[in-house]
Amino acid sequence: MSDEPADAARFLWLPPGARPPAALPRRQEMVFLLVGLTLLFSGYDMNVFGLALPQIQHSLGIPENMAGLTVSYFRLAAIPALLIALSADVFGRRRLLLITVAGEALLTLLTAFAQDYAQFVWLQVLARVFGYAEELLCFVVIVEEVDARARGWATGTLAAMNAVGIGLSSLAFAAVTLLPHGWRSLYFVGGSALLVLAWFRRYLPETHRFELRKQELAELGTKTRATADAVLRLLREHPRRLAALLFSVGGFGYAMGPATVLMSKYLQQTHHYHPAQITALFLSGGIIAVAGNIFAGRISDRFGRKRILLFCAATSATAYAVFYSGVEGWVLPLSWMLAVFGFLAADALFAGLAVEIFPTAYRATISGLRYFIVILSGALGLALEGVFYDRFGAHGPAIAIALAAMPVALIAILTLPEPARRALEDVAEDVHP
Repeated sequence: MSDEPADAARFLWLPPGARPPAALPRRQEMVFLLVGLTLLFSGYDMNVFGLALPQIQHSLGIPENMAGLTVSYFRLAAIPALLIALSADVFGRRRLLLITVAGEALLTLLTAFAQDYAQFVWLQVLARVFGYAEELLCFVVIVEEVDARARGWATGTLAAMNAVGIGLSSLAFAAVTLLPHGWRSLYFVGGSALLVLAWFRRYLPETHRFELRKQELAELGTKTRATADAVLRLLREHPRRLAALLFSVGGFGYAMGPATVLMSKYLQQTHHYHPAQITALFLSGGIIAVAGNIFAGRISDRFGRKRILLFCAATSATAYAVFYSGVEGWVLPLSWMLAVFGFLAADALFAGLAVEIFPTAYRATISGLRYFIVILSGALGLALEGVFYDRFGAHGPAIAIALAAMPVALIAILTLPEPARRALEDVAEDVHP
């Protein structure tokens, strides 16, 4: 007789090797599919600017030394996104996810009609307020809903679906010179798809763990009091763990910010790649990244989150250093593929680990803080990249300086608790930092 429950999910929409390592209920499959599709289309939307940066620069008259600074403006959206995350620990994950996906869809759609640089920046900043909040809440939902035996697989596969969205954007980018409105068409398609998905997201249920949290919130009285109480308790109960997490994600975000945003621009300007060549590279590397993310998540359930996270982060930083060093030939695409795989896998493992090691009352807040620090540290890296670009006259050396911050992240990771294959409640009550 099979040990699978009667309502076991099949995950037939995933290839056999990508399905969960343990039997999961159908409810978890539905939640995972809705959340995963959101990250897929969000990955598409968020990747358009990096791909089409030269075309957008030409269309809107953006100076060369403003490329990195423009992304820094975008990343200021992490500040209001953090406030949305705080709200999710009081008002619930479902309600805030419904709002964020609709907001990102509408603002991405409006970006296609931006008439000047100022309009473009404001629309993208507002789109990212909802997009950043949406992404961090997606990982909170998955961590709270998926069984401990498959949480690593879930976060890795979630990142893989985000990578599929990035691949789709690169596929669309190959036709950027053929589309009737160029880069504007890319935003129009992405915003429209996310708007359709917003309609189906109404079927997303609230997580079981937050349902249990509602009684505690009712006893605290007002929503404002509940939010303040959660923040104060977090600082009082887990100061060392919180500090270690923020140092690790801060170093990671600063190192990876310029390297990930300026890839397409670097290939087009330094190596004279055409849009179709970039698409070919992104698709071939994307397949490796998708498979690698699922594999990394799966083996983190067996060997531990920290061990796999350390490997992926170090691999990405090393490969990006090679990529931006001026290498030619087969080394260039190979280093890019390793870098993207390591970055996406490490980013997903960070997102999952951050909410695994704190109690339910703080998970959305912690996810927001993690994202806030990653985004703002990346924005700092991008702003300084513009300064170093003026000094060296090239993006490669400027990006290499940012990558030197990765050891800070690696050291801080070692001080965090290990959550793999443990109940969330047990990890939260761990006496270690």
